[in-house]
Amino acid sequence: MRLLVTGGAGFIGSNFVRFFVQEHPADEVIVLDKLTYAGRTESLQDLFDADRIEFVRADICDQSLVREALDGCDAIMNFAAESHVDRSIEEPGHFIQTDVYGTYVLLEEARRAGVGRYLQVSTDEVYGSIEEGSFTEQSPLLASSPYSASKAGGDLLAGAYRHTYDVDAVICRSSNNYGPYQYPEKLIPLCILNALHGDPLPVYGDGMQVRNWLHVTDNCRALDLVLQKGKAGEVYNVGGPDELPNIDVVKRILELTGRDQSLIEHVTDRPGHDRRYSLDWRKLAALGWEPRIGFAEGLEQTVDWYRDNAWWWEPIRSAEYREYYERQYGQQLR
Repeated sequence: MRLLVTGGAGFIGSNFVRFFVQEHPADEVIVLDKLTYAGRTESLQDLFDADRIEFVRADICDQSLVREALDGCDAIMNFAAESHVDRSIEEPGHFIQTDVYGTYVLLEEARRAGVGRYLQVSTDEVYGSIEEGSFTEQSPLLASSPYSASKAGGDLLAGAYRHTYDVDAVICRSSNNYGPYQYPEKLIPLCILNALHGDPLPVYGDGMQVRNWLHVTDNCRALDLVLQKGKAGEVYNVGGPDELPNIDVVKRILELTGRDQSLIEHVTDRPGHDRRYSLDWRKLAALGWEPRIGFAEGLEQTVDWYRDNAWWWEPIRSAEYREYYERQYGQQLR
């Protein structure tokens, strides 16, 4: 197989590329990434050095460059997205451009090239918030932020291209991922790095927003399974094994880093903050998947990774990141 992975230098994308080249050493991987602030070649540097992958720096909205990168490919995995809710509230246009129009470009080029499989990597946030129970693949899309609405738009396009043009499209919607190489604007890496530095850990509102946590390695296994065995036109939920409020996650990070809870600082909640996400993943289980990494184990591994890999994250805590962080939380970093 010759596989095009868009957004492959981002968090989930880079982890998937690592997983895929290990599991399928005979296959070819082309990584296409715009290298925005959260896309980093450092996350794949050893694979570049070993000539395991080919890299193309391009925007998925650039149709001619996508067409060129797609030449000879058998499948597309689309990880490329603007993905941070807070930033989507500030600048929704960027999210619509990448997550909707960029998805259209990929689907249109997949249709033109007759690509054998298109996998849209999506999120549980397209369903909105749920007080009790879990969302199934048949649940309505009730996105509540510009980010989740833009992802829902991309998902709907993928479904439309399957229905109208018979593109072999499938969709995976996963719960909150965590693990190595995650840009530290998201809760877990942000709090790990702040704790390691002795900085305050910002918690939105009361911190009782409940999330279903999925280690990125388990998600990579699910995505690979759906790439190989998923049914065209179907949606597959990828849910984690553990559900916890954000405040409990923050407290556990403090324990693992040897810090006390005095570092917790509650900040003004963001507009329209969803209270709870939960996915029913029985449909994916029928293909033979289940999560293997519990949250306690996975979080400890993740804290260890950030503690041991300052070379990766130190350049990130630069002027641009600090400016954004201070604007978002009203705090200064050490």
